[in-house]
Amino acid sequence: MSAHDRAAFLHEFARAPFTVGAVAPSGEPLADLITAPVTCDGDPLVVEVGPGTGAFTAAIQRRLGGRGHHLAVEVNERFAQRLATRYPQIDVAVADARDLREVLAERGHHRADVIVSGLPWAAFTAGRQHDLLDALAGALAPHGAFTTFAYAHARWAPPARRLRRFLGGRFEEVVVSRTVWANVPPAFVYFCRRPRVPALAVGR
Repeated sequence: MSAHDRAAFLHEFARAPFTVGAVAPSGEPLADLITAPVTCDGDPLVVEVGPGTGAFTAAIQRRLGGRGHHLAVEVNERFAQRLATRYPQIDVAVADARDLREVLAERGHHRADVIVSGLPWAAFTAGRQHDLLDALAGALAPHGAFTTFAYAHARWAPPARRLRRFLGGRFEEVVVSRTVWANVPPAFVYFCRRPRVPALAVGR
């Protein structure tokens, strides 16, 4: 990640900390881990929500190798514009991830094979977490995988514990990865599969 990207990320964090949620973009080791479900064959539909400056975008592109369809959904217009300029081969939508089903339908897609999330869950209220996860689980194919990350130091904080509970209500399988100590700050990944249909309504 370039110094320019870090500066842009910090600037957007200062402007809107509750939509950016971190002071620095994620590192390459975390990016490699969180994008692991993106297959190296076939033509998958990969949706990236909250891509920011593209910390996970490059890893997704490497795994796709020109195959499939990569849709990035970013609510921050500045981040979206930078991403579209850097990766013209990616379909970038300026939209809220809660509207993912509509965004997919507008493009003639039904459900995603993989959804990779860079969303700042700890910065969201219980209601926003609830609505986002309903939307993401509802947009994932039955055979698909949803991945998201959390910071190790906040693992037992109320927002993180709530997120884990909400994930369990929407996916039959939730696997927690090893801690990526090389990330700043250290983080881990949730690998979620077999979305419940419909996603269970977990109490807010």
